[in-house]
Amino acid sequence: MSAFRGGSVMSLIVAKFGGTSLADYAAMSRCADIILANPDTRVVVVSASSGVTNLLVELTHKNIAEERRIQLIKQIAHIQFKILDSLGNPQEVAARLDSVLSRISVLSEELGQNRNKPSMDELLAQGEQCSSALFAAVLREKGEAASAFDVRQVMRTDSHFGRAEPQIETISQLTAEFLVPLLSSQRIVTQGFIGADDTGATTTLGRGGSDYSAALLAEALKATAVEIWTDVAGIYTTDPRIAPKASPIAEISFNEAAEMATFGAKVLHPATILPAVRQKIQVFVGSSREPELGGTWIRHQVEDTPVYRAVTVRRDQTLLNLHSLQMLHAQGFLAETFATLARHKISVDLITTSEVNVSLTLDKTGSDSGGNGLLSESLLQELSQHCHVRVEEGLALVAIVGNKIASTPGVCRRVFEVLEPHNVRMICQGASPHNLCVLVAESEAALVVRALHQNLFE
Repeated sequence: MSAFRGGSVMSLIVAKFGGTSLADYAAMSRCADIILANPDTRVVVVSASSGVTNLLVELTHKNIAEERRIQLIKQIAHIQFKILDSLGNPQEVAARLDSVLSRISVLSEELGQNRNKPSMDELLAQGEQCSSALFAAVLREKGEAASAFDVRQVMRTDSHFGRAEPQIETISQLTAEFLVPLLSSQRIVTQGFIGADDTGATTTLGRGGSDYSAALLAEALKATAVEIWTDVAGIYTTDPRIAPKASPIAEISFNEAAEMATFGAKVLHPATILPAVRQKIQVFVGSSREPELGGTWIRHQVEDTPVYRAVTVRRDQTLLNLHSLQMLHAQGFLAETFATLARHKISVDLITTSEVNVSLTLDKTGSDSGGNGLLSESLLQELSQHCHVRVEEGLALVAIVGNKIASTPGVCRRVFEVLEPHNVRMICQGASPHNLCVLVAESEAALVVRALHQNLFE
């Protein structure tokens, strides 16, 4: 068993399982076997079972019919109770599920009368409450001491509901106080994606935030590694569904992984890398269905640093075009634009400029948990006060990720000869040595990715 010294753990692994890994009892049982195979895995972070969060998101929508509301709650209950039935209906877990489902019913009814973000966040958090109770019970069924722990005791955030910011130092203090003392005697199963503000109100970290939760807890625990268990055997040179000859990557650097996650590699949530980088915590990505296949290790330093590591695609991109003659030989235009975006909690992704135009794409990473769009009417009105605004949708961002891309001769030639038949809306290269990005029509994205992968990797 892991040794404890001064409130930290000398050898500890935090494992995170996504929704598809927890879809049913058989899937949970496979995940439990992965946990039991390594005595150093003391903390398990779980997402909601596959499909549950989408059902909860629908419950937050405006003007939902009463009949549909009841149907959605029944669907959520069916997913959870099917797993409970396979467990033999342990009384304490059944009571916990009943309590959560009752809360879902109350919150969804309240949202029908008064849509507010705190209630929406609390409703969206209920899926993880169910899966953590069930997964802890699966571990106990296999003879392991395990309990579900409410992550809201330690995952302190601000009150920006839907996309809350974690308070790193407070998380570390609360983890040492409430979580560390439990780890020597049992495995702890807790929730991803969820936090709480200073008043105790439930918050969420944005869609896909469970990876981030796992990394934040690993940082607070000074863990040796974070394991992200998903439905694919690691990170590939591109999405194998787009390019069948894509190959698995055994090891990549933090910098490469951050670029890949940011630019569309769905295996990993982009924010996961940040706490791992701060503490130099290794991250492993593997398949919970086929753990024997191994996976990808993300490390601070790696032996192999090729020019071309992967091709990624991020769909559903928004291009914001801002035109103003005030930009001509003037100062402060960009500062004003970025200040406006910051007030609306929006990060800029890529940017290109000319004398009187700025084009930028918006970072949808960890976008609002409720699925709300980034471009609100109030934001567009505010921008329109100092420039003409044009919005383009239906775009995809394709990125070539690797090393020394900005300083390696011949990279642009190889990339652009592939892009010749396609209309490229934007090109960004040079700011980072690890990527070259192009914006293309979403309808052409798969063709572009396949052609680039064939040219650079096959």
